[in-house]
Amino acid sequence: MSALEVRGLAVGYGKIAVLRDACLDVGAGKIVAVIGPNGAGKSTLLSALMGLLPARGNVRYDGDDLLGLSVEARVMRGLCLVPERRELFGEMSVEDNLLLGAFSRKRRGRRELPDDLAAVYKRFPRLHERSSQLAGTLSGGERQMLALGRALMARPKLLMLDEPSLGLAPRIVRDIFHVIADLKQLGVSILLVEQNARAALQIADYGYVLEMGEFVLEGPAAELANNPRVVETYLGMVARTE
Repeated sequence: MSALEVRGLAVGYGKIAVLRDACLDVGAGKIVAVIGPNGAGKSTLLSALMGLLPARGNVRYDGDDLLGLSVEARVMRGLCLVPERRELFGEMSVEDNLLLGAFSRKRRGRRELPDDLAAVYKRFPRLHERSSQLAGTLSGGERQMLALGRALMARPKLLMLDEPSLGLAPRIVRDIFHVIADLKQLGVSILLVEQNARAALQIADYGYVLEMGEFVLEGPAAELANNPRVVETYLGMVARTE
């Protein structure tokens, strides 16, 4: 069963086509990775799915048409995007940033916020230690933890992650991807856009390769990780020797 079905998605800036006839599926409770080089259209894909860019095609979420909905309506339906730049409120505390993630739920009178906040702090103990600290003073890894924690406060059904490893040290990358893999236990469907192909394919169930606005390869993540073209282009010599 697919949580998200995309067929013939096209996105452009003026006369320049950035995505052409994109088709993908995200299974319920699965992690799907989209890998590819800079400029391939990966971030554009997520922005279009979130409603931040106009797009043409057929996008269905939980069986319903998505393209006709506003960004706010998509958030209310359970979609959540963690953008590449994290987009935190630097002059606000860590805890206030987290509470903002649950803003749409709070407006509907939900009362589980203290429990949700405690769950985020349990998953990210560093954030608990820094709860009163300004978000703008956090390290890169802590900022990414905060961005993920804020997203979880929205109780997403489909979580879209744009380059979560960007600018992070290898040890922090391992920690972040471990957290992403653990989110499957919550039943969250995840669409992961990532240049770090090795890390992405290690935790994904299925993967796509996006190049120049088109999907050129797809398959189970383990098979993609052993595909000669993927090894040569995205994993390098180390993968071959291993």
